[in-house]
Amino acid sequence: MRAVKINTTIVDGYVGLLNNLSTNNKLDLISKLTDSVKTDLTNKKSSFKKSFGAFDSEKSAEEIIEEIRNSRVSARQIESF
Repeated sequence: MRAVKINTTIVDGYVGLLNNLSTNNKLDLISKLTDSVKTDLTNKKSSFKKSFGAFDSEKSAEEIIEEIRNSRVSARQIESF
């Protein structure tokens, strides 16, 4: 509840400042805020989609498997009782 009250107070403060603007300036500000929100939404959607996709490589599946198997390191030490 506290965060909502703080956000409302911030918004009310901005509204108080904007009351002195002309109608054209207010409309320009609305347009720029709208564009900003649309850009934010587009960036969020595209960044989410970019996080998925196929692994791209020139190597064959067998070569990749062999490379993974050869790069494994075993540091397991068996202690005697």
